[in-house]
Amino acid sequence: MTIIAVRTYDVRFPTSRELDGSDAMNPDPDYSAAYVVLVDEDLREGHGFTFTIGRGNEVARAAIDTLAPMVVGRDVTDLGEFARRLTHDSQIRWLGPEKGVMHLAAAALINAAWDLAARRAGKPLWRFLVDLSPAQVVDMVDWRYLSDALTPGEAIDLLDAARPGISDRLDLLGQNGYPAYTTTPGWLGYDDEKLVRLARQAVGDGFAQIKLKVGADLSDDVRRMKLARQAVGDDVRIAVDANQRWDVSAAIEWVSALAPYRPWWIEEPTSPDDILAHAAIRQAVRPLGVRVATGEHVQNRIIFKQLLQASAVDVVQIDACRVAGVNENIAILLLAAKFGVPVCPHAGGVGLCELVQHLSMFDYVAVSGSVDDRTIEYVDHLHEHFEDPVVVTKGAYQVPTAPGFSSRMKESSLTRYSYPNGPAWH
Repeated sequence: MTIIAVRTYDVRFPTSRELDGSDAMNPDPDYSAAYVVLVDEDLREGHGFTFTIGRGNEVARAAIDTLAPMVVGRDVTDLGEFARRLTHDSQIRWLGPEKGVMHLAAAALINAAWDLAARRAGKPLWRFLVDLSPAQVVDMVDWRYLSDALTPGEAIDLLDAARPGISDRLDLLGQNGYPAYTTTPGWLGYDDEKLVRLARQAVGDGFAQIKLKVGADLSDDVRRMKLARQAVGDDVRIAVDANQRWDVSAAIEWVSALAPYRPWWIEEPTSPDDILAHAAIRQAVRPLGVRVATGEHVQNRIIFKQLLQASAVDVVQIDACRVAGVNENIAILLLAAKFGVPVCPHAGGVGLCELVQHLSMFDYVAVSGSVDDRTIEYVDHLHEHFEDPVVVTKGAYQVPTAPGFSSRMKESSLTRYSYPNGPAWH
């Protein structure tokens, strides 16, 4: 699996025109992907990307281009070694050790390599991962800075313990899919009528959980939460997401005001880097029956480790493109399983649903062995641009069967939405 060429693209979708994706911190996003194609010696391709929300996508693409010379001409068959090489380079690492835009770029390249490997094996990525031995899975992880929380030996024991039930879980996954929740009704820029209509539609489509964006105005949020609760009834969970809007005191005040409408979790209540703030908020809102969730902006496995060690979160939210791709997400799944905390991935965006479904299904079948209180975010837009789009039926992700990581964008979409010269931008 020697890479002979790397192609990159700046792809942006004008979602700000309809306020799709709008929240308290990001009121006008244009969902975007810094997109990369790896070509091997057999002219097979692996596709990957990292997600941004518009301005700055060109920076992420430039970062991928900066890493490309470390990939061209190299054999990437050993995916653990490949990932470590990209994130260990001493000069690149000085720009921001395992964080920031270089880490996003590494995610795009690492995900593309996994897509290529799974395609060559003729398997969807989730199944490619399930079929690895525990020792092979553990070898994919960069174990630096983790041994105080989880050792490679403990991880192998954890994976070995899950193996006896794999066959049964494969059958159940095929029959039931993987639970999903939807954020489609809850964007902050939507008016009340649209919120109520889409919330009712979500229940009719079989979703047992929806999510609302909050954090711009407390009285508006109380009104919207009340309307949503009336629309979906008492049996549907409503999560709320502040997108890092608050300090600790504001978070506690806000969640207390929303508590009569029984929010299932408060997501990203404060800075994703502030472990102690998350712990303080969690301690304050637990008596209200509200969980704390975070992860979509957590920059690496070390922060996740500390959040778990500090009992600062009830829900771990991985992102397929924020940390360094599949390898680092494997580490986070193993950490969450060690601490007994459910993983409910962040998705939506451009292609994030397509990618992260594979990680959750691997987690269920081969790591945690459970879907209890676990669910994957789903947003119903931009899937039509992918060759193998997600399929969500009756509130559940259906099992992807096509080889690869479901990451390949249609050529027509790459052309139309390339920035700034694609037809969609004129």
